[in-house]
Amino acid sequence: MKIETTFIEGLLVFYPNVFEDERGFFFESFNQQKYYESGLKENFVQDNISKSTKGTIRGLHYQVGEFAQGKLCQVLIGEVLDVAVDIRFNSPTFGKHFSIRLNDKEKNQLWIPPGFAHGFSVLSDEAIFMYKCSNPYSKKDERAVIYNDADLNIDWKVNNPIVSQKDKEAIKFKDIAMDFIFNKTI
Repeated sequence: MKIETTFIEGLLVFYPNVFEDERGFFFESFNQQKYYESGLKENFVQDNISKSTKGTIRGLHYQVGEFAQGKLCQVLIGEVLDVAVDIRFNSPTFGKHFSIRLNDKEKNQLWIPPGFAHGFSVLSDEAIFMYKCSNPYSKKDERAVIYNDADLNIDWKVNNPIVSQKDKEAIKFKDIAMDFIFNKTI
């Protein structure tokens, strides 16, 4: 497995070893021991899968408090632009975002720890998106930043986005609470 760091501390990109032949392919999408050895020591408690059509934007979502979630994201079918926004106050990259194309060809994964708002846009005709969560869903602890916030200036790579009413009503980045404080790891 190949692991890449990003310019935002905490975000990791994983490229699993894929074995292909005339029958198809095989790869380990998750092996707790291997991820643990790479530094990802989360205990995942929930898997989520969504199916979306081209042009859909989901996000920017996060949870706070004892239900803050880390997410290990991957695409099973299709391609998405996966986006993580640093919402950790005092972070040198506070308010900056990292985006990456996740797809079923590379089978790459993005680890997003707690302290980030997360979303994705669908670039293929449809996409099946899966993510492992380090905490279960908690309605009372969920939050969202509006996907098209001018301060974030995210290029979602889609025209005429399809967005849920709930996501259209999310707050602006400048109005988020201080739910996460950056703590430099050594």
